[in-house]
Amino acid sequence: MRILLVEDEMDMATALTAALSRHDIVVDHARTLEIAEEACRSGVHDAVLLDRKLPDGDGLSLIPVFRREQAGLPIIVLSALGSPENRVAGLDHGADDYLAKPFSTEELLARLRAVMRRPAQMGASMVSVGLLRFNLTAREAEVDGKPLELTRRELLALEVLVRRSGRTVTRSALEEAVYGFDDEIASNSLDAHISRLRRKLTGAQVEIHGIRGLGYLLRAVA
Repeated sequence: MRILLVEDEMDMATALTAALSRHDIVVDHARTLEIAEEACRSGVHDAVLLDRKLPDGDGLSLIPVFRREQAGLPIIVLSALGSPENRVAGLDHGADDYLAKPFSTEELLARLRAVMRRPAQMGASMVSVGLLRFNLTAREAEVDGKPLELTRRELLALEVLVRRSGRTVTRSALEEAVYGFDDEIASNSLDAHISRLRRKLTGAQVEIHGIRGLGYLLRAVA
């Protein structure tokens, strides 16, 4: 899972990023409305954790922007403004949930699981290409019924390729899916992940085809 965290308090952002990372959640951090709006255009996030009191305005103003970019994107407001009136305002603006600070990591994870289980996010949860099956909800892959052991970044790359099977995925789109915005990306690191994926997909009756100068394409083969 990849989360966009919109939070201007660095101590809170650092603590949340560390806590969520321990649960294999990639966190991209934005400190302002402007940065968050730009980050949302990438279309790579599974959910948004949104603070309200930001340096350049109320976080609630971002909700319609996010909805235009990704309809159905789960949004949980995390705010010290926890009165019933503020909660109602957040939900009326379109947030899926509203969690008042302070809160526990366990409660936040439970709320994330709940919004990700809603019908708008479930869609077609299982995608099959050749003998490869990818569960988009559980984020698990198997080949001919046998679980596929993947690193977190291999899993993120494979998910993007599976979602767009039969179509070319650009290098930039893959890098945005696999790496955080602040990660330093070595020139050949994506290629190394793809190379390992190819080896692990042996026998899956699929191939990851490199498109010179563009990116990669996953397709079934006989």
